[in-house]
Amino acid sequence: MKIVLPGGSGQVGTVLRRALTAAGHRVVVLSRRPTGRGGIAWDGRTLGPWAEEIDGSDVVVNLAGRSVSCRYTPANLEAMMRSRVESARIVGEAIAGSARPPRLWLQMSTATVYAHRFDAANDETTGLVGGSEPGVPGYWGYSVDIATAWEGELEKADTPYTRKVALRSAMVMSPDRGGVFDVLSRLARLGLGGPVAGGAQYVSWIHDHDFARAIDFLVTRDDLSGPVNLAAPAPLPHHAFMRALRGAWGVPVGLPATRWMAELGAFALRSDTELLLKSRRVVPGRLLEAGFVFDHPQWPQAADDLVRRVRSR
Repeated sequence: MKIVLPGGSGQVGTVLRRALTAAGHRVVVLSRRPTGRGGIAWDGRTLGPWAEEIDGSDVVVNLAGRSVSCRYTPANLEAMMRSRVESARIVGEAIAGSARPPRLWLQMSTATVYAHRFDAANDETTGLVGGSEPGVPGYWGYSVDIATAWEGELEKADTPYTRKVALRSAMVMSPDRGGVFDVLSRLARLGLGGPVAGGAQYVSWIHDHDFARAIDFLVTRDDLSGPVNLAAPAPLPHHAFMRALRGAWGVPVGLPATRWMAELGAFALRSDTELLLKSRRVVPGRLLEAGFVFDHPQWPQAADDLVRRVRSR
């Protein structure tokens, strides 16, 4: 198959391109700074020659959007919103204008769309969309607005011959440098991987191999459309998540951090505490109902595998 990855030059795109190429597919990456074979230039906002790659392709997986690994300043939040909405809109226009439109459009979204909660898990049917939870920073609601606007462009696109799926993805854990697993591992190995603000907040995650397998599963299942959670079936509290990660690295202890300490650390890392403090208790209801079987459903075993791959690299 020919598969087009708008915004496919980031960490998740690297994971997916590697798996798709290994499976024998022809992969085209649309990027503002294209490199290597299969790289095509686009700006993520306007139609151009890149749209010819979508016409006649089999699948489009739109991953475009400004990285969330930044300080959540008003300017950065606006850039996150604009880059996601504009890229989804223009991909929809390219598909709508195709003489031979792809049969499937997988649009990246985020598990952050769900509410900050501890009491129950969020699946696609009964999960609570966030944005109005009491006792959380007001700007967390803007992250939910970004997610809903992102998915809104997918829903509005006039593409009657193309099945559409919104990928509500949890954090993709891969051994690649610069990804979330790399950052968390660095903290754990330095002895800083203890619970943050008590550690009761839930962490949702997915192993990179299961992420790629889930994409392949969605390609083959013509009966699945709409939002699909890409998350392992066993989210766990942050304190247990970090304990398992420390265990995989052989680090016996991790210093805990208060909320204000987390603020200082996030500032130093040019990141934001929402990524640490929001309780994302997300489960893959539709994938499990459709018969998808995770190779790495539990975090301790997944962490062991990822650490082994880092060491072998």
